[in-house]
Amino acid sequence: MSRVLVLGGGFAGVEAAIYLRKQEIEVTLVSDRDYFYIYPTSIWIPTGEVTKEDVSVPLDKLAMKHGFQLIVDPVTVFDASQKRVTLDSGRVLEGYTYIVAALGQDKIQHKGMEHTLSICGKPEEATALYEKLDALILKDNGKIAMGFGGNPKDSSAVRGGPAFEVLFNVHNYLKKKGVRKNFELTFFAPMEKPGQKMGEKALVMMDKMFKISDIKTQIGVKITQFEADGIVFEDGTKIESDLTMFISAGTGHGILRESGLPLSEAGFIMTNEYNEIEGFEGIYAIGDAASLMGPEWRAKQGHVAEVMAKNVAYNINSQQQGVDSKQSYMEHLNILCVMDTGNGAAFVYRDNKGGKMIPMPVVGHWMKKGWGWYCRNSKLGKIPRIPGM
Repeated sequence: MSRVLVLGGGFAGVEAAIYLRKQEIEVTLVSDRDYFYIYPTSIWIPTGEVTKEDVSVPLDKLAMKHGFQLIVDPVTVFDASQKRVTLDSGRVLEGYTYIVAALGQDKIQHKGMEHTLSICGKPEEATALYEKLDALILKDNGKIAMGFGGNPKDSSAVRGGPAFEVLFNVHNYLKKKGVRKNFELTFFAPMEKPGQKMGEKALVMMDKMFKISDIKTQIGVKITQFEADGIVFEDGTKIESDLTMFISAGTGHGILRESGLPLSEAGFIMTNEYNEIEGFEGIYAIGDAASLMGPEWRAKQGHVAEVMAKNVAYNINSQQQGVDSKQSYMEHLNILCVMDTGNGAAFVYRDNKGGKMIPMPVVGHWMKKGWGWYCRNSKLGKIPRIPGM
């Protein structure tokens, strides 16, 4: 019987394991942590609305429900030509018919990043953001700067949405506390039009939201370094900050550099539209680990990662059954999200025809809350999956 080894316990890896098991294929999932972390709903951790535990699903519960094997042990070496994986404990995994690489990505490092916290980094950083914000509120004043960086080698690896979400959530949180007037909020990014992927209309709306919320902006200037008390830019200017949240752009996972797999300039695994890798039969790459094909506005998002995962499960099963049928992720390539602001949200959608951003006061916030509940409980099998989600 064929066996599949899935490397990674994020959106792509977990979805792959679940759908491979639906095909009654033997699956082992390897993860560097013992829980599946729902990053899109972690945006409420800094404002104390949820905790790390609220947005985490134990992987052993998922493994038991869906019937896959689970190994919690970081990958240290991936020899693609031999289909051999070495784990941090020294354990070697080999003899698998298929390997699905869903290892995620690393972050581009900037000088002084130890002075920042990220909502898209280690889960513990979100809790640290909450603790630091709470300390500033007790102090009753402060300067807060939040932003994201770019990757000139791969624009799809930029995470801008969560920065906007946390920034607006913090703005509204401070208003509820009655201390917003005592805080200076600043958004920063090195590109001239941060958020451009959402479309020109969205850019106009974002600019209005910044002005209405009295949020300062520093855009279009390269970041030189982060310091304990702020951010220094290439033009010599500096934003003073008591709390800096920065989402660095992604780059290829370090493990992949010595894997022997073909990598893009940014270090992501080169695949075709079926997530196959030329010259490496039986090895697939999905999610953030894969170099995303498509137009300039394309973006690595959870729903695209899950589409890739479902397709790979289908494609592997088709091959096992001797059926000449494959599924591509290209027709599902779009930007789709509900960008939460704490007191509402905006529905964001972008495809080849253009982009749109539709305000959803109040109800949008609860829609995203509902999605988080759905994500957790549908993966645990407590409620049915909605087709297309």
